[in-house]
Amino acid sequence: MYTPGAGGDGMWFVKFYAPWCAHCRRLEPIWAHVAQSLYNTAIKVAKVDCTRFPTVATHYKVRAYPTIMFIKGSLQHEYTGEREKDDMVKYAMRMAQPAVQRVTHADSIGYLKESHNIFFGYVGKTEGILWEMFALHAEKYQPHTWFYVMSKDVIKNEIDGPHNETAVFVYKEDGVYLFDASEDLLRDQEALNTTLDKWINTERFGFFPKITRANINHFMDINKYIVIAIVSENKLGEITQTERDFKDMIESIIRKKKSELHENFQFGWMGTPELANSIAMSDLTVPHLLVLNSTTSHHHIPDDDPVLMTPEAVVWFLEQIYNQQAPTYGGDYWLIRLYRAFFEARTTLGSMWRGNPVLTALVFGLPLGFLSLICYSVFCSDILDSDEDEEIESHEKKD
Repeated sequence: MYTPGAGGDGMWFVKFYAPWCAHCRRLEPIWAHVAQSLYNTAIKVAKVDCTRFPTVATHYKVRAYPTIMFIKGSLQHEYTGEREKDDMVKYAMRMAQPAVQRVTHADSIGYLKESHNIFFGYVGKTEGILWEMFALHAEKYQPHTWFYVMSKDVIKNEIDGPHNETAVFVYKEDGVYLFDASEDLLRDQEALNTTLDKWINTERFGFFPKITRANINHFMDINKYIVIAIVSENKLGEITQTERDFKDMIESIIRKKKSELHENFQFGWMGTPELANSIAMSDLTVPHLLVLNSTTSHHHIPDDDPVLMTPEAVVWFLEQIYNQQAPTYGGDYWLIRLYRAFFEARTTLGSMWRGNPVLTALVFGLPLGFLSLICYSVFCSDILDSDEDEEIESHEKKD
């Protein structure tokens, strides 16, 4: 059992849970695999029953179950990614390292390319405003991606891109993209800080990542249009051939037109239509196409059947959206938020009824029954008392 300060300056990957929590019980076998994967590392994997040790939960400000936290000395960081073994192991291994790691041999670049789909690099001497900003943002985004520092001699035969003595780049899925550090930008520290932060936050995603409830809020911070291919995975992660063809078609668009679309559009896919239905506030068929404006929360849906759309038709639809000529739905107005809450409540109630109608009837029927009794006793008791008073008065008059 983990207790505060037990590991000194050691590294702990801790799950805070409650025995009655269904989400915690579902996570238990995955957490066991995480512990096995990290067994031969310096990272200690632990779990804390917050019902038995509430002071520990209070110390780490645990407000929900399960909460997963990486603890390294005075550093405490809550894990908010996917609750899958590989994702959690990669996160823990990344957090165990310095925020910026130095690469000294050219042979290491090949290993980085094989082991990381995305990583950020700084080329040059570790001094000056660009290095300071790079190191600062590396600490901020360490939970999400990898950062390295290297000399120009190390990368000159391994990475084609940085030609200046000092540069910042991102290696993303076999391509290299440079940060535009102009002389004017380097003279303005505040502007450099803002621009580099926005660039790293935007470029840390792949060209066609999976979008889930756990990470969609991260995508909403990139100020792009999010192009989402919606399919429906079964419990084994399988989809129909029609859905696969549609998903591959959408992915092929960004692969072939990176230079044209990447600046304004972030492509991705969803394996569960429920999240897309919540955004669109309607029941979408699958496969489907949804474009979400991460700045205004508006969304766009094509008028044509997405299954029948060609890559050219999709690109034309995106051009219409960018030029603000496509129909716009949703938004972030209070009426929209109210209707979305109603839609999600209706959807949740419907899924509960389909899954277990008896339990749903009990959950909602008993409170409604008690509420009816209370209303009856409050409002009908006055009527009964009034009838009794009238009856007494009539007897008195007869007497």
